[in-house]
Amino acid sequence: MYKIFIRPLLFCFDPEKVHYFTFSAIRFLNKIPGFSSLFHALYEVKDARLEREVFGIKFKNPVGLAAGFDKDAKLYQELSNFGFGFIEIGTLTPVGQEGNPKKRLFRLKEDNAIINRMGFNNGGVKEVVERLKKNKGVLIGGNIGKNKVTPNEEAVKDYEICFEALFPYVDYFVVNVSSPNTPNLRELQDKKPLTELLQTLQDKNNAKPKQKPILLKIAPDLTDEQLLDIIDIVNETKIAGVIATNTTISREGLQSENKSEMGGLSGKPLTKRSTEVIRFLSEKSNNSFPIIGVGGIHSAEDAIEKLNAGASLVQLYTGFIYEGPALVKAINKKILENS
Repeated sequence: MYKIFIRPLLFCFDPEKVHYFTFSAIRFLNKIPGFSSLFHALYEVKDARLEREVFGIKFKNPVGLAAGFDKDAKLYQELSNFGFGFIEIGTLTPVGQEGNPKKRLFRLKEDNAIINRMGFNNGGVKEVVERLKKNKGVLIGGNIGKNKVTPNEEAVKDYEICFEALFPYVDYFVVNVSSPNTPNLRELQDKKPLTELLQTLQDKNNAKPKQKPILLKIAPDLTDEQLLDIIDIVNETKIAGVIATNTTISREGLQSENKSEMGGLSGKPLTKRSTEVIRFLSEKSNNSFPIIGVGGIHSAEDAIEKLNAGASLVQLYTGFIYEGPALVKAINKKILENS
C-alpha cells in the first residue's frame, strides 16, 4: 500500500516539507484510539529469538531507526510503533541551530537515494531532554555533535555538554564526527583529535556510578589505513563500538539529474560500501567490538548481508522512506527465517 499509493503522492512534494507533514500525520493518527495498536499489529514482530544483548543493552529486535529522522525526539514514541527495536535521536548540539540554508534535501529517485546538507539543524539538547523525560519505555540512542560556530579546537566542550545533559535519558551515545555538512567536522576523525575527544567522554563516563555505551559513527569514505586507525582508537579508548556508516560524499555511478548537489548521499548507492566497511572492521579487529550497520538497507536481504558481514544491529533511514514501515517487519521476519 505504501509504495503503490502513499509514496508516489508524498514524492510529488518538497522532501523537507513532506518530512514535517509526515511527522504531523503520524502524530495525529497515533492520537486516534486504536491506531497505535493497529500499527503494532501491522508492523511489529514479537519473538524471543529476535532479542539481542549488545554492549550490555537488551534490544527486543536488532532493527533500529537511524539518527537524522527524529532529530529533536519529537516522535520517538510513535515511531517505535512501527516495530523498531530502538530509536536514535539527533544529531544534537548544545545550542539550537537552524542548519544550512534551504533547499537542502534532495531525492534521487532513479538511484533510490537522498542527498542532504541539513547541517545539524536541531532545537538544542535542553529542549530534547524535556521530551525524553516523558519516554515510556522506548530504547533511545543519543547522537551528539558540535555547533557550526564552534571551532574544532573547542569541539570537545560541545560534546561534553551534550553528553552530560542527555546522560540520564538515553541508553547509549553516538559521537558524530562524520557528517559532511558541518564545515571541517570530518577533520575530527583524524587519529589525534578523535582519540582525545573519545577519551575525554569515556573518562566522564567512567566517573559515573553506572556507565552508558559510547559509539563512534564513521564515514564510508575512510581509507583502509584510516579504518585501521579507528580500530586502534576503539581499543585504546575502550568505547563500546562503531556505527558504520554515515552518508558519503562520493557520487560514483549515480543516474539522477540532481546527483551533483552538495551534501551527504544516503540510500541504495551506499549499500555495498557500508557493508565493505563493516566486514573490514569486523575481520581486522577480530570481532573485538560491536558494529551497528547502516547505509543502503532497502530490503531484508540487504540487512542480512550486513549482519553476516559482522554487524550486531542494523539501522534504517533512507530505506524506511523509500520502502515504508513494512521493511522493518520484513527484516525481522527474514532474521527469524535464518535463525
